[in-house]
Amino acid sequence: MNIAIIPARGGSKRIPKKNIKDFLGKPIISYSIVSAINSGLFDEVMVSTDSDEIADIAKKFGATVPFLRNAKTSDDFATTSDVILEVLGDYSKRGKFFDYLCCIYPTAPFVTVKKLKKAFDKLKEQNVDAVVPLVPFTFPPLRGHIVENNFAKLKWPENLNKRSQDLETMYHDCGQFYCLRTQAFLQEKTLFCKNTVPLILSELEVQDIDNEIDWELAEMKFRLMDECNLV
Repeated sequence: MNIAIIPARGGSKRIPKKNIKDFLGKPIISYSIVSAINSGLFDEVMVSTDSDEIADIAKKFGATVPFLRNAKTSDDFATTSDVILEVLGDYSKRGKFFDYLCCIYPTAPFVTVKKLKKAFDKLKEQNVDAVVPLVPFTFPPLRGHIVENNFAKLKWPENLNKRSQDLETMYHDCGQFYCLRTQAFLQEKTLFCKNTVPLILSELEVQDIDNEIDWELAEMKFRLMDECNLV
């Protein structure tokens, strides 16, 4: 059995009600829920939340909310792994156990059925413990600067005269979803297990949403993806 876990806490300081804010006509969390359901990969698509309002919206779009989060996993210091452990623990008390899990963030409208299926194919065919979407840095971080005593300074001055194409390509987490073998997650208690492989995405398909400008950029990218039939 497989489960999709969508962690959606009620509190959001930078963008009020971020997890259910309107994104091109629908609550942003609905995109994650609908993609998970339409993928056909999951026996259970659930939302972990401490908010009755989020729970009601989640149910409206087809997710289950069998229980609310406790106070500890609802505070500012709880990690995503803490939330997943709580969810799996609560399901185990109900006699439900899952072979695979996928944590999908509620503010990730770029998560598509195609990406989820591709990640699960990698997970099973390559016999690994986790698949994580990554995107290349748009500028080589190996030629990055730091500010020291108000002066700009190259972190790695040895890379100054190297061609960018000769520098190692580096990637960062897209912050969209994580597919894992449940047993590996329970043993390592991290989204980045030892045997993790990447799902490489393009810059168009990725947008951190931390403020209102990010939100507008995400909507612009989503419209462009829609025009290119990538949604």
